[in-house]
Amino acid sequence: MSSSDARYMARALTLARNGLYTTDPNPRVGCVLVKGGEIIAEGWHAQAGQAHAEIDALAKLADQSLAQGATAYVTLEPCSHHGRTGPCCDALIQAGIGRVVVAMQDPNPLVAGNGLKKMRAAGIEVSCGLLQTDAEQLNRGFIKRMVSGLPYVRSKLAMSLDGRTALANGESQWITSSQARQDVQMFRAESSAIVTGVDTVLADDPSLNARVDFTVKQPVRVVLDSNLRMPANAKMLRLPGETWVITCSDDPAKQSPLRDAGCKIWQVGSRTGRVDLREAFRLLAQQQINTVWIEAGAALNGALLETELVDEWLLYVAPCALGDQARGLFQFPELQSMEAKKPFKFNAVRQVGPDLRLTLSR
Repeated sequence: MSSSDARYMARALTLARNGLYTTDPNPRVGCVLVKGGEIIAEGWHAQAGQAHAEIDALAKLADQSLAQGATAYVTLEPCSHHGRTGPCCDALIQAGIGRVVVAMQDPNPLVAGNGLKKMRAAGIEVSCGLLQTDAEQLNRGFIKRMVSGLPYVRSKLAMSLDGRTALANGESQWITSSQARQDVQMFRAESSAIVTGVDTVLADDPSLNARVDFTVKQPVRVVLDSNLRMPANAKMLRLPGETWVITCSDDPAKQSPLRDAGCKIWQVGSRTGRVDLREAFRLLAQQQINTVWIEAGAALNGALLETELVDEWLLYVAPCALGDQARGLFQFPELQSMEAKKPFKFNAVRQVGPDLRLTLSR
């Protein structure tokens, strides 16, 4: 493949990013149609139920006959099955496209190479793998859900230089700057769900929504609540969008007022008296949740650290100190040796206002 192929695919990836905040549960996909060394149409997938990127691009052609012999650059394998819309590979075949360049194969078992095979069988020249790493990065949540049955999970933490998240009395607003807090809103906006523990709800009564100045599909608010202590008058229940509670309690008297307040209740198994986290995240994936953004306290983050369910830890570090009586990041049993310490890997460091944002993985 040539440098011009890479250039057109890079453009298709840029178009795909237009759907970063709106396409859930579908992947973000872009398409560029090229003929005679010129772009003749572009498209991208904006929202589930609306036209896929290839259909969007074909619809924007000034003359449909221009598609004959053109090359289509698509960031994800064209679908071959009937979902809310028809198969995109059929549309490309019927339009007379002569060549298709794809960034990556679709991990969806309903597609999984079938679209590529169908187009090749129709006589279209097909190649796959151009800028694949970039395409995978764009749809990490969708890919992980399809491959593993779990969502892509990020946990956000904010701490002082001495590793503290709140004063001993629980006061935590605000450790970090307004710039860091706005940065968090962007990550919230691109997530399928925001997850917290009931202790955070009881302490802070958070909104758990994405407060941004552009169109966004609001993430589902999810509260992990083993014993259904969630208050029926919580602020988040009065906001637009969905609130789910995942519990291991089957007490109908506790569930009823929450359901009446508009809450959806999901029951899973327990582990050591608390919600089984792996079962909870599998449930979220089954409900087509691609990416999870966690904002929680030391107890839940400590449990997540033990289960290794988190793909990325985003740690905002503020240039201040709170002292040794303040609260820490993680709550877990005391370690008896340095060999038992919990290692992390630094993946990125970025300054956000006066703070640092550390991106880590296990």
